[in-house]
Amino acid sequence: MLRAGAKLATWLTLIGGGAAAAAVATSEDPFLTMKVCTIVPARLLRDFITAATIVMDYEYSTMGLKQGSVEWLQAKHEAHERSALRLRELCFRNGGIYIKLGQHIGQLQYLVPREYVETMRTSMLKRCPVSSYNQVREVCMQELGGPPEQIFLEFDPVPLASASLAQVHAAKTHDGRKVAVKVQHTHLTNTAVADIATVDLIVSFLHWCFPAFDYRWLVDEIRESVPKELDFLCEAKNSIQCLDNFRRMSPHIAEYIYAPKVYWDLSTSKLLTMEFMDAPEILDVNAIRQLGVQPIDVSRLVSQAFAEMIFKHGFVHCDPHAANMMVRSLPSSKWNIFGRRRPQLILLDHGLYKELDFETRTNYAALWRALIFSDANGIKEYSTKLGAGEDLYALFAGILTMRPWNRVIDPAVDHLVLEGNDGEQSELQVYASQYFPQISELLRRLPRVILLMLKTNDCIRAVNYSLLQGSSLDTFLIIGRVSSKVVVETKRKLQKNLLSSPIIWFEDMLLQARLLCMQIALWILQLEKQWKAMFG
Repeated sequence: MLRAGAKLATWLTLIGGGAAAAAVATSEDPFLTMKVCTIVPARLLRDFITAATIVMDYEYSTMGLKQGSVEWLQAKHEAHERSALRLRELCFRNGGIYIKLGQHIGQLQYLVPREYVETMRTSMLKRCPVSSYNQVREVCMQELGGPPEQIFLEFDPVPLASASLAQVHAAKTHDGRKVAVKVQHTHLTNTAVADIATVDLIVSFLHWCFPAFDYRWLVDEIRESVPKELDFLCEAKNSIQCLDNFRRMSPHIAEYIYAPKVYWDLSTSKLLTMEFMDAPEILDVNAIRQLGVQPIDVSRLVSQAFAEMIFKHGFVHCDPHAANMMVRSLPSSKWNIFGRRRPQLILLDHGLYKELDFETRTNYAALWRALIFSDANGIKEYSTKLGAGEDLYALFAGILTMRPWNRVIDPAVDHLVLEGNDGEQSELQVYASQYFPQISELLRRLPRVILLMLKTNDCIRAVNYSLLQGSSLDTFLIIGRVSSKVVVETKRKLQKNLLSSPIIWFEDMLLQARLLCMQIALWILQLEKQWKAMFG
């Protein structure tokens, strides 16, 4: 193990040094980049110490214990907790790309050990780095040709919020428009090459030590996505394409989806000036209710919006955690007789989008339709087409729905609804722990775009659960409708002769009938719950 550690240290030095040299050679400001690269050796040393400590902790914590025994499980749990804390501190100390890595891990519920998820999820969004005002001025002068106080009429030096790659300041333009200015943390572009290379090496080393630990796909995803997220003009274009997709392909809900207007004359690849949105975050239920908007309506809108993006548009916002969504009442809506107004969903941070090709998108839609209707054969067929294989399709279905296989194929109308109680959480955690090697193998097989859909799926589930304080059958009905419609439309496009039309039409009618039955069953379940709440 010590010999392996020495090899790791050597390779870290070589790769990090090579990446640093490449950064200096290609940078527009070699002197600044040279300054940045002086901190790389310290980061490499921290990486090595953390990786080596984690490896040795796992090796010696379970030494002499029978695998699967109570003592072995307890030792493994404690090693997970210690290692998660070490990884968290490494992410905080190195910052930048490492924070992004920690956030990814925190959103992979039941795909990585729960100790890592819980540790990262509770801290990564709350302790992001904050650039000093001098650093913000430096970026503004470099990108817009002057300091913030000159470019803007007003500029608040205290950021409204800070994330892994940037922070946001409130400002006012010289013509009186209130704006939000997103400023990239300094030096990220320069350190990203070395950071990704070293993270890749560490993950590969951990996989070599523990073959069941194979999260190299996560590094591949970060390597592909981070350069796009560091280009704020790409983010601005994504927001425009997102709204355009709703107008063209989902006009029935287009007015309910909004993204802040971009001010192109005040935006560059490292500084983005947008319309200031004065609206509550999506989990501020009390503020949302004060607008006359009901949380159940917001939950339905979120489910509908992302079902349309995933199954129809094939262009998906893949970072929909709560901080990236706001809600306001639809500007054109009025109070109805029940004292309610319709919501409008405001999507923020459009840096991370994924495109699903036609085949992947339609197979994924067909899989979700099979899941909603408890179609075991359909689940197997489309899981296999997406890469899960005939041996892991049931596990794939379980990860997508957070349900064990017997519940996935249960014909009950509410078979996918999560209760959210402690017993259910424990069952899921045991399930994830028991099948950890198979989960790792499944993640290796699946296309990376599907892995991002798993992350998106988990984010949406968490938001809806917080809005409603529980799971709702409405979400699955919406997914069922949108995915079924896409499957039928695809069959119509691919039909080879006119004789296929009546068959497709009949299949569509059967699907609509089943969805109607599910809707009626939902109403009955809701009435039963209300009756029990009122009369016990």
